Amino acid sequence: MDGTPDPSQEEGGPFGRPLFDKPSARALSRVGVVDVGSNSVRLVVFDGAARSPAYFYNEKIMCALGAGMSETGRLNPEGRKRALNALKRFKLLGEGMGTGPLVTVATAAVRDAKDGPDFRAEVEAATGIRLWVIDGKEEARLSAQGVLLGWPGSYGLVCDIGGSSMELAEIDNGEVGKRMSSSLGPLKLRDMKGGKKARKKLIHETVSDMHAALGEQKNRLFLVGGSWRAIAKIDMERQGYPLHVLHEYRMTPKSVRETARYIEKCDLDDLRNRADVSSARMALVPYAIEVLREVVKTFKPRDIAISSYGIREGLLYEQMPQQLRDRDPLIEACRFAEAKDSRVPGFGKVAYEFIQPIFRSAKPDRLRIIKAACLLHDVSWRAHPDYRAEDCFDNATRANLGGLKHSERIFLGLALLHRYSNKREGTRFEDLTDLIDDKSAKEAEVLGKALRFTAMLWLQEDAKLGEMRWYPKKKMLELRLSKEAAPLFGEVAEARFNSLSDALDAEAKVKTARS
Repeated sequence: MDGTPDPSQEEGGPFGRPLFDKPSARALSRVGVVDVGSNSVRLVVFDGAARSPAYFYNEKIMCALGAGMSETGRLNPEGRKRALNALKRFKLLGEGMGTGPLVTVATAAVRDAKDGPDFRAEVEAATGIRLWVIDGKEEARLSAQGVLLGWPGSYGLVCDIGGSSMELAEIDNGEVGKRMSSSLGPLKLRDMKGGKKARKKLIHETVSDMHAALGEQKNRLFLVGGSWRAIAKIDMERQGYPLHVLHEYRMTPKSVRETARYIEKCDLDDLRNRADVSSARMALVPYAIEVLREVVKTFKPRDIAISSYGIREGLLYEQMPQQLRDRDPLIEACRFAEAKDSRVPGFGKVAYEFIQPIFRSAKPDRLRIIKAACLLHDVSWRAHPDYRAEDCFDNATRANLGGLKHSERIFLGLALLHRYSNKREGTRFEDLTDLIDDKSAKEAEVLGKALRFTAMLWLQEDAKLGEMRWYPKKKMLELRLSKEAAPLFGEVAEARFNSLSDALDAEAKVKTARS
């Protein structure tokens, strides 16, 4: 996403018309999805702006349906009971939350088990839920679509690991290409005979065959699945990484190798406590890291991104009309937040147009973050004034917002912090600012102070404030107020304008329609 209006926008201006209130989007505003995997059974209820939905409800039961299948060929009996009880509960929860019929998929364990059809029949008889059992290639496609929900137009290789399988799918310019499935799930690897030597041989041969079929894939590697997320948590713990947001966390091939060695030498119980990983998940990490190390060694990606979006988000993406898919998830989510929570919905667009001259030389990727800040600049007004700045930062850095790199989260958070506070020193977030460079931190301060001043000229969503002119060579910031806005330029507004000009290291000049 580059911040430019997309061709599907229905009206002019830098933002276009949001789609979240259209019938096609409202139909997706409360959707329940269930994923019956080899290791876990999970219900996710999506809510809000359909293009970038909030996780209204999220519950996971570690059933281990696929445990022992390598020997018996059948679903784990205890896991089967737990999965059925979970689905009974999820059916009632969905009815209570108004999701409509739950979209329910089953993956490797149910499709491979001898008693898979019997389990499907039992589930339908007990709950009315029809399990959609998908093959490996369809699982890969849906996981790749989940990645596209968060990264529209992305390209690279999606690697999704479950309990009993591992899938690869290539994506390019928003489309899913070649797909492959394998049996390299950690539950199956754990149950293999022959120990580490046999596992290493199987992993090497399987990944080599996948590489031969898929060809060179040296772009970004997107990692989907609970085992990968657990490894990312361990990588964060190993490096003392300060922002504990898994989505868009970046790793390098070198860090994967170093984390693999770290896992080998650590006590797993101690490590799971330090990295906040469940015991059931940690038991599979040593097998998953063997797979990841071979995938990285073979495909040689330029970088590695953790995706919290996968098959469940892919099922939501599957239901979206193309017009909705084409939208920037960040901007749509921010438009939704402004409409729902701000005091004057629509003023974000006025603010953006007013402050844009200061950021005339900003690149498109930065402009979309500036737009997001304008839309979010007032959504935290209900917070106590003493905590509003920190609340803004916390929300921006940790909220469920798609299409944001970690450095962009920090930039957005700093801008919104400065919307309510001139200084950031002394906050509990100081260590996070190390994730962006000094130039970006300064630009975020300027943006926040520009919004802090603009909010003093609040009229209505179609207000004519006048204009700001920025002369970077002369180091002059000129304010030309409209006749309507001039009476609003009181002492506090003037102080905030001077604070903005100081942040730009500029001379301030004010003109009004009366002068």
